Amino acid sequence: MPDIQYAVTDPATGEVLQTYPTAEPAEVEAAIEAASRAARTWPQQSTVAERAALVRRVAELHTERREMLAGIIQREMGKPLEDALGEVDFSAAIYTYYADNAEKLLADQPLELLEGDGTAVIRRSPIGVLFGIMPWNFPYYQVARFAGPNLAAGNTILLKHAPQCPESAEAMQLIFEEAGLPSGAYVNIRVSNEQAAEIIADPRVAAVSLTGSERAGAAVAEVAGRNLKKCVLELGGSDPFIVLSTDDLDATVDAAVAGRLDNTGQSCNAAKRFIVAADLYDDFLAKFTGKLLAAGDGIAPLSSERAAIGLEQQVNQAVEAGASLAIEGRRDGAFFPPAVLTNVTEDNPAFRQELFGPVATVYRVEGEGEALALANDTPFGLGSYVFTTDPEQAARVADGIQAGMVFVNGVLAEGAELPFGGVKRSGFGREMGPLGIEEFLNKKLIRTIA
Repeated sequence: MPDIQYAVTDPATGEVLQTYPTAEPAEVEAAIEAASRAARTWPQQSTVAERAALVRRVAELHTERREMLAGIIQREMGKPLEDALGEVDFSAAIYTYYADNAEKLLADQPLELLEGDGTAVIRRSPIGVLFGIMPWNFPYYQVARFAGPNLAAGNTILLKHAPQCPESAEAMQLIFEEAGLPSGAYVNIRVSNEQAAEIIADPRVAAVSLTGSERAGAAVAEVAGRNLKKCVLELGGSDPFIVLSTDDLDATVDAAVAGRLDNTGQSCNAAKRFIVAADLYDDFLAKFTGKLLAAGDGIAPLSSERAAIGLEQQVNQAVEAGASLAIEGRRDGAFFPPAVLTNVTEDNPAFRQELFGPVATVYRVEGEGEALALANDTPFGLGSYVFTTDPEQAARVADGIQAGMVFVNGVLAEGAELPFGGVKRSGFGREMGPLGIEEFLNKKLIRTIA
C-alpha cells in the first residue's frame, strides 16, 4: 500500500481540493524505461545548443503562465501570491541562465601537458537518468535548479515531487512537453517512499538529487550508497545572522525581518539565529521584535496544519526548557504568528534545531570571536549572513563561517548564477551557477598521443 497520498490541501482552510493516485508498478516501470530510452538516444541526436533552446522555451512558458502557476502553489502550500509570482520569475531566470551559458559551461577543457607530445582534453557528457526528489516549499524553483542544467547537459529526469504538490508537478510536466522535449526526457512520477527507494536502486538510474529533511537525506544517501549511485543533498539549515556593527540599525533590522519571514519562514537558507553584538543587542532586539510581531497581521499560513503543530511543539519545548517567548496570538490551524525566542541556552532543544516557520532566536555576544563560535555551533551549514561596517572584519568572519554560502550586508541576494548548497548536516553538492551543471556529468579525459 502507498505510504503517502498525493493531494492538494488548501492550508488556509484545510480543505482537500483534489487527490491524485500514486503510480502503480507498471507506471513506474514505464517511466523508468522511457527516461532510460531517451538517455540512450537524445544526447546523440541533439547538440548542446539545441537542448539549450528547449530549456529557453521552458523559461518562456513559465513567464507566459506565471499567474496560473502562481495560483497553483498558493493553493498547494499557502505561498502569498506576490511570493509565488516571484518564485515563477526566478525559476524562469534559472532556465534562461542555463540556456544562455550551457555551451560555455559544457565546452571541452584543454589541459596543458607537463610531458610528452599530443593533446589532452576533458570532455563533459551526460551520465544518464537522474531521479529528483523535490520538496513542497519552492515547488517550481527547486525543480528549475535541478532540471535546467541537467536537461541542457543531456541527462534525462524522473521527478518525484512532494505529496502536497501534485498540481504544480503536472503543470510543469505539461510545460516540458510543450517546450518540445522528447518523450522520456522529463517524466513526473507520483511514487511512495518505498517505490522511490526501488527507483534509486534500479540499474537504469544513474544518480539522485534530493532537497528535503535530514531524515529523507539520510534515507536517500543510504540507498544510493548501497547501490553505488552519486547523490546531491540539499537539506536543512539554521542560518546565523550576525550583527557586529551598523550605521543604519533600522535598515539592518528590516533585513533581519525579511530574512526570517521569506516564504513565511519556510526556507532552508532563511536567517534563523540572530547573533548580535552586546552594544547593539538591546536596541536590535526591541526593534526586531516589534517589527517581526507586527508582521503577523495578515501573515500567510504555513504549508499545512501539521507543520504548524510541529513548530508549536518546538516552541513550547523551548519555553519549557527556559527560553523567553515574545508572541502575539496563538496558532490557528495552519496559521502561526511570528515569534521571538531569547535566553536559548546550549542545553535547550531549540539551540540546535531548525525552526521552520516565522520564529527567530536572538543571542547576545561580546564580540567577533564569540559570534563566530556561536554561528558555527550548529549541526547545519547551509547559508549565513554577516552585517558589519568593517570590510576586513567581514572578510575574516565570512572566511571563518562553516557554511556553503555567506552573504555580507544583505539578504535575499540569491541569483541564478550563484551556486547554492551547504556543508555538515545541510548536505553536499551544489546547484545553480557554474557548479550546478557539474554535478551529474562524466568529465572524460581524452589523451591523444602525437
